[in-house]
Amino acid sequence: MLPPDLRSAEAEALSALAAALADTPRGRWTVELRFEGLKVLPLALRLLAALDPTERPVRLLFPDAGAAALARRDAPELAPHLGSLGDQLRRQEQQSDPPSADLLIMVEPAQAEYEEVERLCQAHPAGVVLLNGRLEDAAVGIGSVARERRRGFLASWQAAYALLPLDSGALRFTFPGPWELYRLDPDGYRPAASFEQKPDAEQQAEALSSEDGPDVVAGLQALDRFIGSLRN
Repeated sequence: MLPPDLRSAEAEALSALAAALADTPRGRWTVELRFEGLKVLPLALRLLAALDPTERPVRLLFPDAGAAALARRDAPELAPHLGSLGDQLRRQEQQSDPPSADLLIMVEPAQAEYEEVERLCQAHPAGVVLLNGRLEDAAVGIGSVARERRRGFLASWQAAYALLPLDSGALRFTFPGPWELYRLDPDGYRPAASFEQKPDAEQQAEALSSEDGPDVVAGLQALDRFIGSLRN
């Protein structure tokens, strides 16, 4: 079943991430909640607090110093566990002892931060989590560089949790799986199919198609209600 609101989705994501890290503590994991209008900073801070950095070493990293400063302003009690990608790179370069085993959570790194993220991960011996990362830019998705990245660094990531709205449904994954596809009907969401691997657009369209499609207006209204419940 799809979570009814954002806090329920967060609880699902936290449980799935805990299971993923227990399975592969040094793994590279992704957590995705992708909704238009979603405020990621409060979500990231709540996730950090729920992981309890006083019990386990964990750092929340933002793409730049400005975003990290905003996070420190909003959550001063978590300031020692907040930083930027640049901060973390400098920490790694300055360490003379073995690298720290902190769990790193990177918040919304984009394709522009690809090289920084790759350098951090290559030098980091513990687990890393991407929260709503966008390291692969569809605009530059062709060519030898893109293919090399897909086969190499990008292929090293595994999904821990995903909740993704679609035009006519929603896609959900909770480690250890499977991927669940829901069709948007006039009265809400109904399970349509499940997959061992993340379905591509063609697989999604085939599973969501039916002889008697839902009323378009009613379906869009249901979609608006679902997305509204998941915004912060």
